[in-house]
Amino acid sequence: MVHTSGAATIRALIVEDNRDICANIAAYLERHSYILDFAYDGISAMHLALNNPFDIIVLDLMLPGMDGLRFCQKLRTEAGIETPVLMLTARDTLDDKIKGFEAGADDYLVKPFALQELHARLQALYKRSHGKTENLLTVGDLTMNRSTLQVHRAGRRVDLSPACMKLLERLMEAAPSVVPRDDLENLLWADEPPDGDALRSHLYKLRQAIDRPFDNPIIHTVHRVGYRIAEDAK
Repeated sequence: MVHTSGAATIRALIVEDNRDICANIAAYLERHSYILDFAYDGISAMHLALNNPFDIIVLDLMLPGMDGLRFCQKLRTEAGIETPVLMLTARDTLDDKIKGFEAGADDYLVKPFALQELHARLQALYKRSHGKTENLLTVGDLTMNRSTLQVHRAGRRVDLSPACMKLLERLMEAAPSVVPRDDLENLLWADEPPDGDALRSHLYKLRQAIDRPFDNPIIHTVHRVGYRIAEDAK
């Protein structure tokens, strides 16, 4: 893969059932600092979007399994994922475009299209959203939006108490490094921690919400040191 010197590497999900169009997009964008994943139906695309941190999604409207409008609606309203979406379709009426934007699309490009224009629109979407990335923390399939205070794991909303939210934010900021116990106690209580092991109680509640409903735990205890959040336990 050839990358343009000095350009940001953009990871994009291309959701398109026409494999010739996919091949043309790949041949062009891979020369311009893109890492590409492809899905040829809406259901596979949703699985990829829920489990991978993409910078941008190019979405065909007419797809087998789940059409682009439904995909976009589920991505926004059910999964809470704010990744920019460029809708790519042959439908070019004003009504079609309005439906696309109402479903959550950020831009709309009509087929047939020039690859140079696709690239330019993707660059604009990336630059527009990149300033917001500091508000989104991601570790594996876990995300926290610090603007909306919403937490999702594998697309499922996770509700947390204010104390657990503070702990999770600190752990995610440091991930995959270890956060000492003293730092976490100071975060919650400054210089006056309560009697007993109140920190352990809060971490138990956090694990119940973040780890228990899922197959792989991501909150790990480092004996006599502190805690860390990571996809692996090493």
